[in-house]
Amino acid sequence: MNSDEGRAPSAGGTRVNVLRLSGPCARWDEQDTDFIREILDLVGDKWSMLVIGALAGGDARYSDLDTMIPAISRRMLTLTLKRLQRDGLIDRTAYAEVPPRVEYSLTGLGASLLSAIQHLAAWSSEHHTEVRRHQDAYDRNATRGESPGP
Repeated sequence: MNSDEGRAPSAGGTRVNVLRLSGPCARWDEQDTDFIREILDLVGDKWSMLVIGALAGGDARYSDLDTMIPAISRRMLTLTLKRLQRDGLIDRTAYAEVPPRVEYSLTGLGASLLSAIQHLAAWSSEHHTEVRRHQDAYDRNATRGESPGP
């Protein structure tokens, strides 16, 4: 691709025009790519992935999720649950009991995302040693003052 291909003029210089790019992004229009980025931000968030994974085993109460997900603060768990509920990935069911009981569960939409998360987790498990080796080498070079690249 030459330097002008895949670029569209804009007021601030040049901007990548997704519609003219080759590869996997070429099939989506600009509105779709914005939404795709939003969804990838949601599911790429480590807490969202862990909550969805924890709910794969079935309904769970807030305290169960708090126990199943190590190192998550209560505030972050609350925010993550609200965000996932807003996006239709989980349901929140409140029971009129004393004491009150609330359970969370995956919706059909959330369950459909589960296999992608499980594949990503499997890839991470298979390649974490190699990724860590690359990170360590990069960090060693950076500490020696060697330029690690752009």
